[in-house]
Amino acid sequence: MLSSFLFSVLIGTLLGFLSGIGTGGGSLLILYLTLVLSMPQNEAKIINLLFFLPSSVIASLFRWKQGSLEIKKILPAILAGSVFAGIFAFFSPSWNVDLLKKLFGILLIFTGLREMRYRPKK
Repeated sequence: MLSSFLFSVLIGTLLGFLSGIGTGGGSLLILYLTLVLSMPQNEAKIINLLFFLPSSVIASLFRWKQGSLEIKKILPAILAGSVFAGIFAFFSPSWNVDLLKKLFGILLIFTGLREMRYRPKK
């Protein structure tokens, strides 16, 4: 049931919705792929990137068209993120997968705690 085509389409739809409203979805996709489908971490990361890139570009274009995205302010982050993603993608295959899983879990915990404590600025 959980690995059926229809369920995968449902999960993709839900995660696409979450990506579209700016809450991500990639972390949940990795959890679904590794915990439910028992996919190896390395494959899950690749699929997550393939999911994330087009959905983030589309969502960003809509935000830019709505006037809520200032390219000049975020361009340094885009460039730095792209450069360092490339660097770490090159080196990460030689890293211990168990360590990467633990670091990712810690990141998820801190992100969840931050989100639970988030208060919009007035």
